[in-house]
Amino acid sequence: MWTALTLDTWLSRQQATLTDVTGAVQNIIDEVTGGGDEALFDLCERFDKIRLDHLRVSEDEIDEAYESVDPEIVEALTEAFSRIWTFHELQRQKDLWFSGTEDGITLGVKTTPLERIGMYVPGGRAAYPSTVLMCAVPAQVAGVNEIICCTPPPANPLTLVAADIAGVTDIYTVGGAQAIAAMALGTDTIRPVQKIVGPGNAYVTAAKMMLRGRVEIDFPAGPSEIAIIADHTARPDFVAADILAQSEHDPQAASVLITTDPSLPAQVGDWIERLVAEAPRQEIIRQALDQSGYLVVNDIADAIATSDKIAPEHLSIQVQDPLPVLQKVRNAGSIFVGQYAPVACGDYASGTNHVLPTAGNAKLYSGLNVSHFTKTSTVQIISREGIDAIGDVVERLATAEGLHAHAASSRIRREI
Repeated sequence: MWTALTLDTWLSRQQATLTDVTGAVQNIIDEVTGGGDEALFDLCERFDKIRLDHLRVSEDEIDEAYESVDPEIVEALTEAFSRIWTFHELQRQKDLWFSGTEDGITLGVKTTPLERIGMYVPGGRAAYPSTVLMCAVPAQVAGVNEIICCTPPPANPLTLVAADIAGVTDIYTVGGAQAIAAMALGTDTIRPVQKIVGPGNAYVTAAKMMLRGRVEIDFPAGPSEIAIIADHTARPDFVAADILAQSEHDPQAASVLITTDPSLPAQVGDWIERLVAEAPRQEIIRQALDQSGYLVVNDIADAIATSDKIAPEHLSIQVQDPLPVLQKVRNAGSIFVGQYAPVACGDYASGTNHVLPTAGNAKLYSGLNVSHFTKTSTVQIISREGIDAIGDVVERLATAEGLHAHAASSRIRREI
């Protein structure tokens, strides 16, 4: 259950493959394309074993959700919302900025929010109201007008309450690949969106990737994961607790300890056994631990290099001097520095976003942030003085490329 790994073993396990589900997902997309709402009802009955009579969650259903949720949980969600908003507000870009580069030429960037986005919030093994906040808040901060949410039926009351707190425009009880197809392609009830964000299983991820030509997405994401860089100062009980927290997500969740201390893995293993015995989600944790293990490396530099090759979704740094390690790390979705920074803080209330790239995709993608919900247009304001300043360069290069009308469009302005 807790064994030594090689880097190659870890990387081969974490390579996400969607080929096994693409055929089934294409069939679902085709059904939604041809059948619209009726296909969504049929698919819901087939996969979720529920026959719905409507897709959009009503105000009455949201009110009922509030009645069934403990007021202290509502208060906690509200505080988490505030903390997440505060951090994401720091990411907000200027709507419009200019910089004069030389006489007669002013350059700038105009940032525009997307108009309508969709988010997917999983159901199944657990409720994910925190994911609602993580997806909706940066979109709200960016200035998105309409934010819709799809979640499998029956919608969890926690999800509905979080969506209301976060200002989600509409909530639909549609799950799986069919939810992605509905948001991307549109049906009578669900109008299409510009971008879809949020985590999901292999079917959801495959649908996002397959529909990317019709809708933009955040990034491919698979089972959750953590890498922990630790030295002789790391507390084995803290490390074990972090591994269990990661493992209870899903049977496919994975954890890897990268340590310079050869004695640490055995100590962590002892604590894992002790903590698993008391864990409510013990069965899931034990399955996830089969995907997990440890690597003993020569020194901190080797640990950093190993972590960068893994490019983990979550990286915990539990060493004597963590800041130099932080400075040198290149590839990680979200980084937790010091022994008192469990990933759970980022999952819920520190304010950072927990929707992150997995399976090595942190080499290519950033975690969800405000810029995911905006697009930019470059701006140039050029006067007669400005066109005279750069006209020769424009005309020479245009002519060299054989684009004579391009050159003429500059020349005609300089001849008056």
